[in-house]
Amino acid sequence: MTGVQELVVDEEKVKRAVQLGIPLTITSFTLPHEIEVYIEQVLTLFLTLVDQPRLRDYVIYIVQELTVNAKKANTKRVYFSEKGLDLTRADDYRAGMERFKEDTLGNIAHYLQLQKEKGLYIKLILQTRRNIILIEVRNNVSVTKTELIRIHDKLARSRQFNSLEDALSQVLDASEGAGLGLVILVLMLKKMGLSEDCFDILSTEKETIARIVIPLEHTKVENLSVLAETIVASVNALPQFPENIIRIQQLISDPTSDMAGIAREISQDPALTADLLKVVNSAAYMLGKPVDSISEATKMVGIRGISNLLYSYGTQKLLGDESDEKKRLWDHSYQAAFYSYNIAKNFRRDRNLLDDSYVAGILHDMGKIIFSEVHPELLDKIRKFCVEKGLPASTFEDLSAGMNHAEIGALVAEKWNFPPGLVNSIRYHHDPLSAPEEFRDITSVAYLGNMFCEYERGNINFEQFDPDVLESFSIPTRKHIDVLLDRFRTAFRQGRRR
Repeated sequence: MTGVQELVVDEEKVKRAVQLGIPLTITSFTLPHEIEVYIEQVLTLFLTLVDQPRLRDYVIYIVQELTVNAKKANTKRVYFSEKGLDLTRADDYRAGMERFKEDTLGNIAHYLQLQKEKGLYIKLILQTRRNIILIEVRNNVSVTKTELIRIHDKLARSRQFNSLEDALSQVLDASEGAGLGLVILVLMLKKMGLSEDCFDILSTEKETIARIVIPLEHTKVENLSVLAETIVASVNALPQFPENIIRIQQLISDPTSDMAGIAREISQDPALTADLLKVVNSAAYMLGKPVDSISEATKMVGIRGISNLLYSYGTQKLLGDESDEKKRLWDHSYQAAFYSYNIAKNFRRDRNLLDDSYVAGILHDMGKIIFSEVHPELLDKIRKFCVEKGLPASTFEDLSAGMNHAEIGALVAEKWNFPPGLVNSIRYHHDPLSAPEEFRDITSVAYLGNMFCEYERGNINFEQFDPDVLESFSIPTRKHIDVLLDRFRTAFRQGRRR
């Protein structure tokens, strides 16, 4: 962001991030005034989209305080380095801080240029995660033990103040830039009805992270959940899962069954047989030779793999792909499934995860597909439901925009008695680290398959990937994703042309 022309808020990008629960990131090396204005504009839109405009002034102050502190911390690093002082040595620290403010304020352009040359950034991250707003300000230097003690001391002392007047009436050491400012920050949290427990400073080897966690209004979360349940209960177009597939699934679950008997049962349905063989022979499974019988497919893919394909097949038969919108959603799902499978294949030595990954990818967005099928009369019914319950119109708009599609999909999956791993991968595919630990791998695979698709389309950038999920799959850089995506994309397109 080097010119004013580039600092126009992309409203669609902000809306997409809110709907998908993916992070918005703004990165700067020097935090000029144009960036500060841009951050205010993004925050205003973001908070409006999550129905929290009343928090605007408080959050803007908090973010300004944290970003300025992050910039000062970066300035301190280049200043100490230039003076040949070691931040971690007590004597050097005292000597450096004696003239730090005077020297840097008198020549700030020089020190900001040094920060930029060294790649020291200030990064703001905004994200909605199920029932919270997450705000982080990161800078890529590690806070020293002395600094951390001073910060936590200021936070501890701030608890005694109930107003700004109380704070100003006492002499505070503001030499660090983490004195009075942090006290006011805590007071802002109190005005928002939060405690200082919602704020924390964390330090890793590479970054210092200032984190604010703001619970969304409990009523809003409940409203979305109630509406999701209403949709699932009201959509008459969602019958029970197909009986022939239920019968085959029961046979698969029977420990006395053998592969030959299962294959024989599947083969009695010619349409099911043809569709399953088409999937098994697609590029997704990358088999060495074409498979022309269900008996052979069962041996190649395995019982668990066939079982998962039946869930996928049954869902697609029930939900169909007649409309253009639904076809677009299914096309995305096929691609996400292919990417999910290949991510599992490349990064995990777990046969069960590999078997589950394709179906988790293809069904991750079934909530969106279900909502796309909602008829006008049901939309009217839901609007009336909102009026009767006194729910704001924005709640319905959030639902129709896809904010709760993961919950809708999971509720339907439960209705159809899908296995817990599949239900959880649908429910948490935008927030895999919130999934129960036993289902975190399959949920993360579905998450990455979906994110690879969004990244390929230019809807998100590398910084919007969850770094903890990337780290767990040993994907550390943008270049790694680009290389993987190039390979996956080529294979997927070749498979589609078969």
